[in-house]
Amino acid sequence: MKSASPLRSIFFGVFFASTACAGGGAASGGASSATSSASTSGGESAAARCLAVAGAKRERKPSEPSRITAKHVLVRYAGAKRAPETVTRTREQACLRAEEALTKLKEGMSFAEVVRVYSEESGAATREGTLGTIERSDVAAAFADAAFELNAGEVSEVVETKFGFHLILRVE
Repeated sequence: MKSASPLRSIFFGVFFASTACAGGGAASGGASSATSSASTSGGESAAARCLAVAGAKRERKPSEPSRITAKHVLVRYAGAKRAPETVTRTREQACLRAEEALTKLKEGMSFAEVVRVYSEESGAATREGTLGTIERSDVAAAFADAAFELNAGEVSEVVETKFGFHLILRVE
């Protein structure tokens, strides 16, 4: 499975309502304190770098298809829209946890297994993160920009919405 470059597939706006309405999720957790306090070579913390990548903007591709099929992983944080009260991790910890999930994918863990271990969307493990076939009009513009930018088989970098942090796999 290919991973998109950091300039690709990194920012989702509002996630569509059917996914957003799902409850559930795991309690707090996230990256270890050693990971969250680690600095990159430029002195920027791993969390700051993760948040910068997750919040990057992108442009719509003129040659995109009208529909795609996608799967996703959702890592929530305290204060994210519709995050249960049992989720107590910070936004930074959630970003790093999503980044950890992406690392597991790059190391060869199956998307279904990553969903089972990391996703906090109710029912995600049973569906293996499947969102189904979506059109741009089904999702918010920023979500669509990121999801539709992927080629089939590609996984996004960590992306942030008001619901938490996502990894997206474009199936077709």
